Amino acid sequence: MFTGIIEDIGTIAAIEKKSGSWVFVIRTAFEAGSVREGDSVSVDGVCLTATKIGSGTFGADASLETLRLTTLRDKAVGQRVNLERAMSADGRFGGHIVTGHVDGTGTISDIRSEGDSIRITIEISSDLAHQIVRKGSVAIDGISLTVNDQSDNKFTINIIPYTASRTTILEKNQRDKINIETDVIGKYVDSFLKKREGKKLDVDFLARHGFIKGE
Repeated sequence: MFTGIIEDIGTIAAIEKKSGSWVFVIRTAFEAGSVREGDSVSVDGVCLTATKIGSGTFGADASLETLRLTTLRDKAVGQRVNLERAMSADGRFGGHIVTGHVDGTGTISDIRSEGDSIRITIEISSDLAHQIVRKGSVAIDGISLTVNDQSDNKFTINIIPYTASRTTILEKNQRDKINIETDVIGKYVDSFLKKREGKKLDVDFLARHGFIKGE
């Protein structure tokens, strides 16, 4: 599990494109020993497993399914990526619950200044749009952000200077694609409501499922 608080901006040092997967070698400033083989690392919001540790680098495999659903397939050597190590059990929870399981990609449709911040509008598919809510949480390339506004298949976020200086978000341009992970709590609520569609939500149901104390 991750929190969406970016720890480092890494650089893609190499990409080995195999028939069944791609291997990404990421150069990072993480201290030696802080990433070990088998550890989970979020790379631009995608949960990858470190499979090989080098001097200031780690390698990670991305399956064909991961490449299909994320922007990793468009990456090139030399590009910078947001990195976050998996949250430790005694760590502080600074952002929101981020799983690293990207739901799909969005397209930046507008970037403009708004005071000291940068306002970015993102266009997403209708399948993802119903899981985005105003003032809710969303992970953009692994960054925990708050949805400012949402309308149809577009939503906006504000990037403050602190976030801009510690992530790659302002290296993006209009029409660039970004990884989107919607709020996991919202997914459970959405799934629950779909299963309950057409069924009655009453006091008896709430009591049977422990939400309230029965008579």
